[in-house]
Amino acid sequence: MSEELPDPAGRRFEPDLRAMTRINLHPVASPMPLGFFTVAIASVMTGCLQLGVFDASARRAVAFCVLPAFALQFLVAVLAFGARDVIAATLMGTFAGSWLAYALVMGSGAAEGPEVLGVFNLAFLCFGALMAAVTRPKRALWLVLVVSLPRWAAGGLAGVTGAEWLTRTAGALGIVVALVCAYTAFALLLEDVRGEEVLPLGRSGPAHRAVEGDLAVQLRNLERQAGVRRTL
Repeated sequence: MSEELPDPAGRRFEPDLRAMTRINLHPVASPMPLGFFTVAIASVMTGCLQLGVFDASARRAVAFCVLPAFALQFLVAVLAFGARDVIAATLMGTFAGSWLAYALVMGSGAAEGPEVLGVFNLAFLCFGALMAAVTRPKRALWLVLVVSLPRWAAGGLAGVTGAEWLTRTAGALGIVVALVCAYTAFALLLEDVRGEEVLPLGRSGPAHRAVEGDLAVQLRNLERQAGVRRTL
């Protein structure tokens, strides 16, 4: 226990505790491949429904297939927070909520469900635009967001207007999102297995230094990060 020392003014204070401070790091496996593969599979299911591959009566079945995406992406968000990646955690956590909302609305057959989901998609479009503005160095997340933005726009307008061609467009864009997510997840898996980048992911800035830099780069300004500093 440190002993409090008086200063000349008679006040008491603790000595500098930095020399006695220890920070324990607990590395975790990257949850992002699971998150991206989940987005890919769920996007294929919803895209096929919008493209007319499934009959309209299959909405409830598609909703049940999409529902597990909520649990998986919620898990990814929790693990990403533990890995101190607030951008990935925020994105995956919000995706998890969107899959849950879609599954509940479509599975229950709620009145005016498509219209409500249309407004929901337009709100999600605004969120995605804000996220894209801060995720550019994390090029994999940024690319997924960029290809998702037109899909949310088409899906939102389709729900609000009921235009069939917009619904088909949203379905086609959903397949594009699935392809991008599948590529990103596969690239991250290869990188983890081989310990180096195999397929290009286009990282830049801090995201690039986090992978290519040494441990000193990783621990820079650690004392100012959430969970270490006194307040958030």
